[in-house]
Amino acid sequence: MKRYLLLFAALCVTVAGYAQKKDFSYKFYGQVRGDLFYNSRANSEIVDGLFHLYPKDKNPDADGKDLNATANGSFYLLYSRLGVDLKGPNIGKAVATAKLEADFRGSGSNWAVLRIRHAYVNLDWGKSAVLIGQTWHPLFGDVFPQMLNLSTGAPFQPFNRSPMIRYRYTSGKGLQLTGAAIWQLQYLSAGPNGKSEEYIKNSCIPEIYVSADYKADGLIAGVGMEVLSLKPRQQTTVGDHIYKVSERVTALSFEAHAKYTTQDWLVSGKTLLASNLTQACMLGGYAVTSIDPRTGEQEYTPYRHSMTWLNVVYGKKWKPGLFVGYLKNLGTGKTIAGPTYGVGLDVDQVFTTNLQLSYNLPHWKLGLEYSPSLAWYGDMNAKNGKIENTHSVTNHRVLGVMIYTF
Repeated sequence: MKRYLLLFAALCVTVAGYAQKKDFSYKFYGQVRGDLFYNSRANSEIVDGLFHLYPKDKNPDADGKDLNATANGSFYLLYSRLGVDLKGPNIGKAVATAKLEADFRGSGSNWAVLRIRHAYVNLDWGKSAVLIGQTWHPLFGDVFPQMLNLSTGAPFQPFNRSPMIRYRYTSGKGLQLTGAAIWQLQYLSAGPNGKSEEYIKNSCIPEIYVSADYKADGLIAGVGMEVLSLKPRQQTTVGDHIYKVSERVTALSFEAHAKYTTQDWLVSGKTLLASNLTQACMLGGYAVTSIDPRTGEQEYTPYRHSMTWLNVVYGKKWKPGLFVGYLKNLGTGKTIAGPTYGVGLDVDQVFTTNLQLSYNLPHWKLGLEYSPSLAWYGDMNAKNGKIENTHSVTNHRVLGVMIYTF
């Protein structure tokens, strides 16, 4: 066994030496991250509470006691990660780079399993660049909250990494134009069979995103638009008969963002008019508006949500910060005649505040964050999909973080 390990090490050294001679370079990086958290009640969440979204509604037992009013907490290191940045050789006038990064988040109930975060190649001609592979969804973009919680502002801020083909043009006057065709893999849309890749796979149309940004002197400001077209079902069963159906739901989403940074200050914000962005860890979905009585074929309309957040962070070594997020369910605008598919469609509003303080040294970050979050639940009005007769629930979340980067 020892002999094989030595042979493998010798092969790596030989390949690395050969690669360097061919104008190829690489750099390993990573982090060890531990998250210790406490919640005062049950929440809508990902990774067993590590990725917090919003508090769950009251769930009374036979005596009227709220089953969701139970505290919980844990300690995880699943978001420790390892990556490598690669550069070269160039292809003509294009500078070729690539990234491969993984963590231990896994999927489903398989935690502590290696998972790809980023895997892409990028060809840069100076003003133009083409990226092919998996990385941050353009809706996440260059403007996102600087906070300790792994949700990074979700469900107010889109959170998603997906396979894509992205083209970016940058002028000499600070203008940046982006266009991307995006598919789904780890972050999925909701539908009749839960969250699944099948809806966009059967659609044969990727997500389309376009944006325009202005960048100059610490300022980024821009707008973007996203189109998502899904096929919820391919067939239906009515009685003893099976019918092939042609169903589709298409949604448009719009966003505006801005960020300003100085030596000590960071001020950023984003607002979205979002339609069916469940693949981005956000509230949303779609509803059935009509059903063919013979074939069972359905027509759909997407829910619309308004999401807005603001983030302010100050300092270098000691960094206090504030995050405020608010979302509102705007309904469907059409009468609902059947089932609804999505996430948090019984939620009217969510309001969250994050108060954070971190101590930063080279390669080290220690931080503490307190986050009260309120969600308003109620009854759905079938005429427009809006939520009425609301009541609120509150979760108090405390998070401690330790990060060592290399």
